[in-house]
Amino acid sequence: MPGSGKSTVGRHLARALGWRFVDSDHEIEHAIGGSIRVYFEQHGEAAFRDLEQDTIAALCQQHGIVLATGGGAVLREANRLALKAHCQVVYLRSTPEELFRRLRHDTQRPLLQVKDPLRRLRELYRERDPLYREAANFVIETGRPSVPTLVNMVLMQLELAGLVDPMQVPATVGRVLPPAA
Repeated sequence: MPGSGKSTVGRHLARALGWRFVDSDHEIEHAIGGSIRVYFEQHGEAAFRDLEQDTIAALCQQHGIVLATGGGAVLREANRLALKAHCQVVYLRSTPEELFRRLRHDTQRPLLQVKDPLRRLRELYRERDPLYREAANFVIETGRPSVPTLVNMVLMQLELAGLVDPMQVPATVGRVLPPAA
C-alpha cells in the first residue's frame, strides 16, 4: 500500500544485504523524464500501468537487487505473476488507519488527492490486500516498529526460509548475529 514503508525499508534491506536498491516508480520517472503524477494526469492510469508492467518485467530479471514497486503494481496479474515467479515478495502490511496517519499531509500521490483520503485508503486496502497476499511469499505486519526492526523482521523471514545466510549479512541494522563457528 502507499506509505507502507516499501522504499525506506527496501533501501535499508538492500544495504544490509549488500545489494542494490531499485524503486520501480523512480525507474519509470527516469524513463519518462518527469513525474508519475504529471504522467498520470496527462495520460491516465491505464497508460501508467502499461509502463509499470514493462518496468517490473524488466526489473524482475535482475539479480542482487531489492525492488520496491508502486502500491498499485499488484492490480495487473502480469505483475503479480512476474514477481511471484522471479522474486521473493515481502508484503509490508499496514492498516488503512496507520497509512492515513503517515500520509495525511502527502500531496504527491495521485490516488490520494481526494476529499476523504482515509476512505480512499480503506477502499484501496479492500481491493489490494487479497492481491498483495496472492503475490507475497512473506507478510510482515508493520504497525509502528522502527525501520531497523522491520528490516530485521524481513531478514529473519528470509533466513528462516533459507534464502539468506545469516553469516553473510552484516550487522549494520542493529542485528545480533551468532558468533562464527
